[in-house]
Amino acid sequence: MPWKLASLGTLFSVTLLAGCSSTPSESAAGPEATTDTGHSRCEAKAAEFAIGKAASPALLEQARTRAGAQNARFLSPNDMVTLEYRSDRLNLNTDDNLVITRVNCG
Repeated sequence: MPWKLASLGTLFSVTLLAGCSSTPSESAAGPEATTDTGHSRCEAKAAEFAIGKAASPALLEQARTRAGAQNARFLSPNDMVTLEYRSDRLNLNTDDNLVITRVNCG
């Protein structure tokens, strides 16, 4: 009987410790940060080249790709937006003439 309890206790301890270990692939994930949804985070500095340029679908896609964002959008001065923050979304703010004035993520 004591051998059965000792074996069961050892098995329980090994199982518990195995759940706490990490694999090499987790620690070597690389420099790219991800959100809780698994998407990569947006880096607004990489899209600052667009400031001063006219808004176009091609520019939006190029800025999104460079920033590493999952999606992107133009925001005009009078656009209504929700207050949700999404770290994987690129915002290109424009003036009334549709010229990019600011780049940010959210």
